[in-house]
Amino acid sequence: MRITNLFRAVFTLCVPIVLAFFSVTAQQPFKPTPPALPGKLIDVGGHRLHLNCIGKRNPTIIMEAGAGDFSFDWSLVQPKVARLARVCTYDRAGYAWSESGPTPRTMQQIVYELHKGLNNAGIKSPYVLVGHSLGGLIVRVFANQYPKEVAGMILVDSSNEDQSIVIMDRTTKKGKVVHWRELASGKPIPPIQITAPSSAGSNSASARSRSNQTKLDAPYDRLPLKIQQVRLWAISQPSYEAARSSETFDFLADELARMFAQRNETKYPLGDMPLIVLTRRIAGEDEQANKLLLEEHNRLQSDLKSLSTNSKQMIAEHSGHFIHLEQPELVVSAVKEVVDAVRRKSKLR
Repeated sequence: MRITNLFRAVFTLCVPIVLAFFSVTAQQPFKPTPPALPGKLIDVGGHRLHLNCIGKRNPTIIMEAGAGDFSFDWSLVQPKVARLARVCTYDRAGYAWSESGPTPRTMQQIVYELHKGLNNAGIKSPYVLVGHSLGGLIVRVFANQYPKEVAGMILVDSSNEDQSIVIMDRTTKKGKVVHWRELASGKPIPPIQITAPSSAGSNSASARSRSNQTKLDAPYDRLPLKIQQVRLWAISQPSYEAARSSETFDFLADELARMFAQRNETKYPLGDMPLIVLTRRIAGEDEQANKLLLEEHNRLQSDLKSLSTNSKQMIAEHSGHFIHLEQPELVVSAVKEVVDAVRRKSKLR
């Protein structure tokens, strides 16, 4: 069954790769206007990435957002983490202030650009990586490519290379549960593009419709009002749709298949690196969802602990998928625990 013939619906209660779709309402509390740039733009070879770092102490904490999300979605976490150490958020190419980058937007391309941006900005390792959803996969790719530069990791309701999705055939209107990696094309994953020119972005109907959006759905409505206005502006940018689509559909299945194969070859790929797996509690309305997928979510979240011999799992009892918006203090606590372990060069307590 070709992926192009499928309704690309992600089962959000079970699949941490959440594509942030928002409803349009008649209310107009915000007007998406170009906001002032927090931080700075860093050249990474043909295009610039937006990087926002605050705080001073080492190790530096790097926060990687999920699919369709932005640097400022960490707004409830970043200022508090900055009291512990320097913390950097950024926007991937094509998102918010970051310029469009070369396509396809593979995870290895994203990681290369982030690494180059940090180097060009003078942000030296060691890094503690924090990844939410798709960002959890990205920070793992970063640690694989630059292992000597990563000292700790926090996975916030992270995606797993063995997770499943529900796909719907438009003709039969029947859903089928498959592993995302099983949708791999089998084509070679394109190599990293070092100096490729920027892509032109998108003027799709979806992108145009977002320019008329006036209100954010939960849980993004938990963000400060000024940040909500910035988000309305960001999702209306024509480059956003193309970048997000490329990240999640071009070669993600192939990269997941490769990660799955590598995982079976290497026990404890992160060694004894301090690792906290932060997981949402499946309960309440989630119980109406497919039981098998819910069980898989719990199993795969527990599985992430085996990435390191120095790991633990924390459960967000009162959160959905977006723990950093619903229980930000829990993310701050997890970061503090990993940072302390890195500084002590010891096991997690």
